[in-house]
Amino acid sequence: MACRISELVLDCADPERLAVFWSEVLGYVEIGREEDGSIEIGPPDAGFGGAQPTLVLSPSGDPRRGKLPLHLDVNATDRDQEAELARLLALGAEHADIGQGDSVSWHVLTDPEGNEFCLLRTRIQPL
Repeated sequence: MACRISELVLDCADPERLAVFWSEVLGYVEIGREEDGSIEIGPPDAGFGGAQPTLVLSPSGDPRRGKLPLHLDVNATDRDQEAELARLLALGAEHADIGQGDSVSWHVLTDPEGNEFCLLRTRIQPL
């Protein structure tokens, strides 16, 4: 028997703001809230334990910013990369220059709190 990733936890200054952002990016919905202010979001009608991991936005007085030891890569499911890039920028993502140059096939972005993530080129099928 093996393990599965069930949830990813991201420390942040403003869980509300990031829950809204990442819900829009991923098509997730709020699943629950904890007394400490954490907000868990996940796929609609699946929730915790489904095929995709949930995302827990956990309040922290000192969240890391910039390049994290683990970062998220996302792929569009219903549009091309450039259309998805425009959507993510409209939601509050920003371009990030980490020295990737112009020849790479992905876009390095940051969420509203400055956490880096990448938008990859390949469109994948939704679950």
